[in-house]
Amino acid sequence: MTDVTLFDYWRSSASYRIRIALNLAGIDHDCVTIDLVKGEHRSPEHLARNPQGFVPVLEIDGLRLTQSLAILDYLDQTRDLGLLPREPAARAQAQALAHSIAVDLHPVCNLQVARHATLLADGAGDMPGDWMRHFIRPGLLAFDALLGAYPPAPYCIGHSPSLADICLMPQLYNARRWGVDFSDMPRLQAVEATCAENMAFARAHPDAVHPAS
Repeated sequence: MTDVTLFDYWRSSASYRIRIALNLAGIDHDCVTIDLVKGEHRSPEHLARNPQGFVPVLEIDGLRLTQSLAILDYLDQTRDLGLLPREPAARAQAQALAHSIAVDLHPVCNLQVARHATLLADGAGDMPGDWMRHFIRPGLLAFDALLGAYPPAPYCIGHSPSLADICLMPQLYNARRWGVDFSDMPRLQAVEATCAENMAFARAHPDAVHPAS
């Protein structure tokens, strides 16, 4: 057992972000799976941890933290991860890049939202696949366009992982899962390849943490 516990779900994009950051920081931690498919996030035990019923929840430094972007900011500030530039204008631009996924794209592609859309669609079409593809590809196109403001680099905005990379990788995993074509976005593919070679990202990948059946 360690002093750090992450309550997560292996396919949760928000949890995936925190696994990456914990690995980048070299923080040993225990993972406790909250199975979203089985509805464990609505259990009294988990609602006591997070009244929103979401994952991730991170217990660290005597704190219980929720909301992935807030947790990432805490880890960045306390472990000096350098996820964002220090200059205010550059910092705001880099945050906007990351938020285009974490704040705008991810919420509408949340499993809970997609399932509700499926119910409303009454079985029409390929749901929730149609829903996911409808939002993910335009979101990635916008991210790719925003990335054009930065010179080409191994990672999104430089030579080390940033908040943008941490937000992008889970969304690319979702894109592949739902059959979203981003073959016309070579820069995103290049960043994906760079991150795949970084053990902090590789060890956080859903396939690497999928609990045994």
